[in-house]
Amino acid sequence: MTLQLENVSIAIGQAMLFAPFSLSVGAGEIVTLMGPSGCGKSSLLAYIAGDLASPLNGCGRIELNGEDLATLRPEQRRVGRLFQDDLLFPHLTVGENLLFGMPRGDRTERRELMLQALQRTELSGMENRDPATLSGGQRARASLMRALLAQPRCMLLDEPFNKLDQDLRNATRAHVFEHLTQQAIPCLLVTHDIEDVPRNGRIYRIDSSGEWKHV
Repeated sequence: MTLQLENVSIAIGQAMLFAPFSLSVGAGEIVTLMGPSGCGKSSLLAYIAGDLASPLNGCGRIELNGEDLATLRPEQRRVGRLFQDDLLFPHLTVGENLLFGMPRGDRTERRELMLQALQRTELSGMENRDPATLSGGQRARASLMRALLAQPRCMLLDEPFNKLDQDLRNATRAHVFEHLTQQAIPCLLVTHDIEDVPRNGRIYRIDSSGEWKHV
């Protein structure tokens, strides 16, 4: 699976947030985007996912394994996203949140995968809890697992580790990166923290002229 951007840019009216940008992200690769707030990083992720909101508009071609994403509705793209906020469904339990995005299949197998995911992120026994009763770090971990269990074709990470304490941040980040690599899922990561960048991973930083530069 490969994510391909061709001359992609984001604008407000006629004013471009950044110059047209082309990039290829290979299977299992995590490419990091860095730059000041407001430069268009999160808007680029929204354009890829198909939910860029007015007055912003995007242009350029986005392909996922050769398929033009512009021909697909957002829910058909199977693009996973993680934000700074967890966005868990308040009317569902923690376990139901994780099960929500999972592909349909054998009920017992799906539940076992859900329980394993909770165990890996130190949330064992919390499947029946109301998300509102979890700490911020626990909610962030549940949101991470929900996104990964949905089996996305590519992943967009928008500073998802920010609300975790340092030890848990390191462990969760390592787990997410390992999963993406093993499942050959291409990923774009937006972060302000250089420690979030995977070892030997490519970094693109936007400069003062609005050009993305490989650093």
